[in-house]
Amino acid sequence: MDFNIPLTARPVVLYVYYDFTVITHGLVQKADMMKTHYRTCSLCEAMCGLQIEHEGEQIISVKGNPDDILSFGHICPKGVAIQDLHSDPDRLRAPMKRIGDSWEEISWEEALDTTAKRLVAVQNDFGKDAVASYWGNPIVHNFGALMSAAKFRRTLKTRNNYTAASVDVLPSELVQYLMYGSQFLYTIPDVDRTDFMLILGANPVVSNGSLWSAGDIKRRMKDLTARGGKIILIDPRRTESAKLANRHHFIRPGTDAVFLLAILHIIFKKGLIKPGHLTKILKGWERIETIAHSFSLSEASDITGIAANDIEQIAIDFATAERAICYGRMGTSTQVFGGLCQWLIQVLNIATGNLDREGGLMFASPAFDLPALASRGSYNKFKSRVRGLPETSGSLPSAALAEEMLTPGPGQIKAFICNAGNPVLTIPNGKQLETALESLDFMVSIDFYINETSAKAHIILPPTGPLEHSNFDVLFNLLAVRNIVKYSEAMIKPDDNSKDDWAIYDGLIKRMKGLKGRKSSPSARFWSALVKQFPYLGSAEFMLDLALRKGPYGKGFMPFRKGLSLSRLRRAPHGIDLGPLKPRLPERLFTKDKMINVAPSVYINDIKRLKEESLSACKQDVKPLLLIGRRHKRSNNSWMHNSHRMIKGKDRCTAMIHPRDAEHHQVENGQNITVKSRTGSIRVKAEISDEISPGVVSIPHGWGHMRPGTKLSIARQMPGVSVNDITDEMAIDEISGTAAVNGIPVQIIPN
Repeated sequence: MDFNIPLTARPVVLYVYYDFTVITHGLVQKADMMKTHYRTCSLCEAMCGLQIEHEGEQIISVKGNPDDILSFGHICPKGVAIQDLHSDPDRLRAPMKRIGDSWEEISWEEALDTTAKRLVAVQNDFGKDAVASYWGNPIVHNFGALMSAAKFRRTLKTRNNYTAASVDVLPSELVQYLMYGSQFLYTIPDVDRTDFMLILGANPVVSNGSLWSAGDIKRRMKDLTARGGKIILIDPRRTESAKLANRHHFIRPGTDAVFLLAILHIIFKKGLIKPGHLTKILKGWERIETIAHSFSLSEASDITGIAANDIEQIAIDFATAERAICYGRMGTSTQVFGGLCQWLIQVLNIATGNLDREGGLMFASPAFDLPALASRGSYNKFKSRVRGLPETSGSLPSAALAEEMLTPGPGQIKAFICNAGNPVLTIPNGKQLETALESLDFMVSIDFYINETSAKAHIILPPTGPLEHSNFDVLFNLLAVRNIVKYSEAMIKPDDNSKDDWAIYDGLIKRMKGLKGRKSSPSARFWSALVKQFPYLGSAEFMLDLALRKGPYGKGFMPFRKGLSLSRLRRAPHGIDLGPLKPRLPERLFTKDKMINVAPSVYINDIKRLKEESLSACKQDVKPLLLIGRRHKRSNNSWMHNSHRMIKGKDRCTAMIHPRDAEHHQVENGQNITVKSRTGSIRVKAEISDEISPGVVSIPHGWGHMRPGTKLSIARQMPGVSVNDITDEMAIDEISGTAAVNGIPVQIIPN
């Protein structure tokens, strides 16, 4: 992610001249005198407003903020648990250095000096690509980290960048880049104004929306059906969201693309295609009808397990609804045809005229206009060294990370910096990665826990906690069901030995540049001198203010002009409502010709693979059990399990199987079973339920806190097992390289 915000000397001097109140912010610590603190929860994508009663650092209560402009008082268990992250006794509050199997507290000076020297030394000895970086998803909840991480990546100059996106959202971002011209041009389900929702592989009631920031999704879904709308949910499990739907259909994992093509087939066959206002800006539309007839209705039914008449009725209902949405998430992304799924979801919405219209999929008009300020993206400019997997927006698929560390030769990864992530538990074949990390010359983690990944580091640099720095959701404002903007001050002033993420990156950048002998330009030296006099100018807040002023609602750089700025946002603790989503095309497109590239060749060409593999699997006499994930409202990947309130209750790390499969394998409810795949096996308790489709095994992601060296005292009380010890790094979406952690063939063996 590369931001293009100008910081030349002239506007900075003018800025200092006319907005002294912003520059001097922080001289009075108002937060220390407040008893009620309002902030946006930074633990998931919903952006719910919190109302925190506190006396200094002592938190008395955490409630939903009834005046929040997006969530209106809604709160989930994770929001309440934000206090546990702050007060956790296992949380690191000073840099740590590993000596053998023990840890020693060291100074920030030593930690940053050592890290910079080791990283530069490895690059000097083995080349710039010998250092790799990994960026976990909490970084997108942290404005300062997000901004400074881009600068740090430019300093590293390595091709070996990896992110959690390639086990999550990457197929969507690639579709957005190839079709609309920007990886950040997300399409948002306008749930509050729609009449029909077709949901695939998503459980928004539990995830609080994913790539969809709404707050209280459950209420919004209930409102949809109460006003006469319909929800059809397609998933291998009858999820919490399915229980709110009008209809739920089981589907065989990994066959969603066939289902979507069948829907398009019916719509074309019955003459229900109506792109409407989009017709004049569709490039390549003539190729869509050909691929829409790739499967007959009977073939699609046999492959997906959904009755032919149900597929046909869903297609007709969707196409004839006045306003409709097709939305798919993790189940449609993290599978071997994840790229095709996300593309076909866009095509279906376009074909029925439901893109860029009220009640369909829409584009936000954010105050911080990330698509306009950031890099548009890239695809396949270079490939991974060992397997030749494509880059997307400068990052390689995380499924290739371990092999790039373990395979000798020029370009082998020798050093690693892990930022706000726990890939040992979150990427495929975690045991292989664990072995790979132990082989490195040097590793550093930016994390405030000694978790399953950071336990392998030589140095840990702990950042401030979520209540100790300000909050502004750059990315999630792009996903909101209404144009809004919110900013949260830091609630608690961190102690003098704490550093925000951006300060850690800044310290490393300065040291690494110095070690590499890079000379600063005259303007850069002037800027450094100015920052010494006015430290606020070097902060993340200053960058945020520039972006807000430059944005579509901004006041610019005139002192008495009305409009949005950070100083105005600070005076609105509940946020500012910027209005409903509105049609934005074609002006919002970032393609050179202002056209939607509706049929990128990479997707058209992948239809052949889909046909061959789907028809072949359908003809198998004995079909293997297929593994899928599962999410709980009190879980958020791996990093919320050190809170007692998040893990209390019955064991949630179970293997859910259908009664028919349990009977066939002679498994009883609560019995320990071994689940085995190509990459390994795990031992887990069986949970027999008719909520899961026959032929499917569901195990939640993010557990497995029993590994040696971790210092998570609460998580270890109910460690569970890591499902990613049996997911397969070789199973990927061939287009994007996204890990296919859903649809993995497994065996179950009763113990």
